[in-house]
Amino acid sequence: MSATAATAVRRSATGLALLWLLAPLLPVVLWAVSSRWSGRARLPQELGLDGWTAALEAGLAPALVRSVLLGLAVAAVATPLGAWAGRLLGWRIARRPRLLAVALVLPVLLPPLAVAMGLDVVVLRIGVPGPLAVLAVLTVLALPYTAFTAAAGFARVGPGPEEQARTLGANARQARWLVTWPALRRSLALAGLLAFLVGWSDYVVTLLLGGGQLVTLPLLLGASASGAGNEPTTAALAVVAASPGLLLLVVAALVLRAARADATGRSGRMAR
Repeated sequence: MSATAATAVRRSATGLALLWLLAPLLPVVLWAVSSRWSGRARLPQELGLDGWTAALEAGLAPALVRSVLLGLAVAAVATPLGAWAGRLLGWRIARRPRLLAVALVLPVLLPPLAVAMGLDVVVLRIGVPGPLAVLAVLTVLALPYTAFTAAAGFARVGPGPEEQARTLGANARQARWLVTWPALRRSLALAGLLAFLVGWSDYVVTLLLGGGQLVTLPLLLGASASGAGNEPTTAALAVVAASPGLLLLVVAALVLRAARADATGRSGRMAR
């Protein structure tokens, strides 16, 4: 297969994948901008922003702020911890990297509902504030994503540049801050975005451990979806809730394109 044909196939596959992901969002977007859409009609009979008005009245703005703050808090805690674990995994510094990998993945394999219900009693007995318990559990759930994303970045960079900096007179801290971390900025940014999405999109842990003190956007969306006749409001909340996921797709595509460009540039320089 020629390079042109391979490029065309790759672009077609990417377009089909995007269509597969975005097609289910089209009815949601139409509901969000409709005032009336009867059951058998293919398109809304009346367009309007009634759903957005109702969503704002239901508490969209404060719930959005709480979701953003929770996602940022999870990212702020889980990203440095994941970078540390990713360094151990990516450079095989740990004595038993497979055991560490299993320990990181284990919380994701357990049902969140079972974990939250089991911890709910513990949180109540020892008096841990609900928001703090939610942050701790979501950080554990986000660690596999941040750790393995950082591990891929560490494996790509390798310990060579840091060792060269140490040879030139830099201490361990200077070598990490001036050489290693700048080289991993894309991987760490992607890891932080994944951790943010864990905190942003959580429903079960926030509902059970938050004890009603932390009403985030997913909780507001779930309450709206449980009712009948408020499809525009639910659709408006769903559009806001899906926005960070779409942003992740864009960022991931840009990161992969930049990595592919760097690899192509290095190959071209080596060929010369």
